[in-house]
Amino acid sequence: MQSYHVQPNVWDEMFAPDGLRDAYKNFVRNIEDLSSDEMNRRDDLAKKLFMSQGITFTVYNSGEGIEKIFPFDIIPRIIRADEWKTIEEGIKQRLKVLNIFLKDIYHQQFIVKDGIVPAKMIYTCPNFLREMVNVEVPHDIYTHVSGVDLIRDNDGKFYVLEDNLRTPSGVSYMLENRTITFRIFPDQLPRNNVLPVKEYPNLLLKNLMALANRQTSEPTVVLLTPGIYNSAYFEHTTLARLMGIELVEGRDLVVDNNRVFMKTTKGLKRVDVIYRRIDDEYLDPLVFRPDSMLGVPGLYWAYRKGNVSIVNAMGNGVADDKAIYAYVPDMIRYYLNEEPILKNIPTYPLAIEENRKMIFEEMAKMVIKRTNQSGGYGMLIGNSATTEQMDEFKIAIEEDPRNFIAQPIINLSSSPCYINGVLQPRRVDLRPYALYGPDGIDIVPGGLTRVALREGSLVVNSSQGGGSKDTWVLGK
Repeated sequence: MQSYHVQPNVWDEMFAPDGLRDAYKNFVRNIEDLSSDEMNRRDDLAKKLFMSQGITFTVYNSGEGIEKIFPFDIIPRIIRADEWKTIEEGIKQRLKVLNIFLKDIYHQQFIVKDGIVPAKMIYTCPNFLREMVNVEVPHDIYTHVSGVDLIRDNDGKFYVLEDNLRTPSGVSYMLENRTITFRIFPDQLPRNNVLPVKEYPNLLLKNLMALANRQTSEPTVVLLTPGIYNSAYFEHTTLARLMGIELVEGRDLVVDNNRVFMKTTKGLKRVDVIYRRIDDEYLDPLVFRPDSMLGVPGLYWAYRKGNVSIVNAMGNGVADDKAIYAYVPDMIRYYLNEEPILKNIPTYPLAIEENRKMIFEEMAKMVIKRTNQSGGYGMLIGNSATTEQMDEFKIAIEEDPRNFIAQPIINLSSSPCYINGVLQPRRVDLRPYALYGPDGIDIVPGGLTRVALREGSLVVNSSQGGGSKDTWVLGK
């Protein structure tokens, strides 16, 4: 502990300027007598457990296309009960509003007519699906499964970094992290009154079954995966197993008379609900991409006629577009007449000319992001970019300004990580997972804390060298 150095102007999750934060005192008291050999043994055990259980992700952008063990740090990230209450209320408010926005944008478009969100922002969004206009979705719920990325700035407050409303991934790592933590620190979870996350698969399955349109006591729910080469395939298999549902690929399903059936050894079986982990454009080759074999021909019309429910709804990408993100606080005021509980990071859509002028002068202080790329790609971090890289981005922005936003560089909070036998500060974010069902919104207490394991890095994505740690939410 003595060798640990808190970084200047960075909020440290464990250490306050005057010593340990209250949330961590009990945990530290319980482990401070462990020798470095014992800590190393537990760190090695965690690595072996991840390896033996095949907890992996696949990286394609490097050109290798290889599976890698998801790096795990054994020191948990701990959140106080009162902090979690604010996070939970803020996420529920935000998802309620984004859900209303999606219904509005695909139906009456009041928010456009009233000038809150420019029509051009909607219609130039590549993820706005004209095929979803005037389509009724079950219970008016679009955002059944969401992952909202939060960061803590040096003021100690949580801010929303982005909304993931299409096919958010990572929840299996949240569940596995807790399982591994229980193996390496078996007595710590009850001693610290840590709230459980294990209910997630049961809550998800309950919500999925509630969406079935057919009058049957046992609706058929399946998880649709792109297949073994998808980077999140481990997660698809894990969730299907934990929910006790079939894991299927597009070739396992067939549409007949606008109804969806699964091929089985006993013949065709009617499918009521599809939890899809395939992007919109690949779902139905007859409507979207005819060159793709991942989807199911005829699925769109079966969905449109209400004969199958799809989770999440098609067309959600218009609500988690990074340029639309800038308007979410205005949406909250417009639809709910409330102030945002969780604030946005100041965001400048570069489709607006005065924003471009200002950002080009202040580029060294900004993060420039493409509005529809994820995984930490398509990004320029101004204070570590070369003049050549900045010039390249300026040209790309001028060619297609709608495709870019700018945000000030935020000092992500740091958390102690056990690296090479010593505690070292590394930057973290937090992705809680929310389930929106007919009975309301459930958020399991925790989420995936992602860690930028490279020293000095602000990029937490697994594809860019990031890892994760268990997230403890303390009971009262």
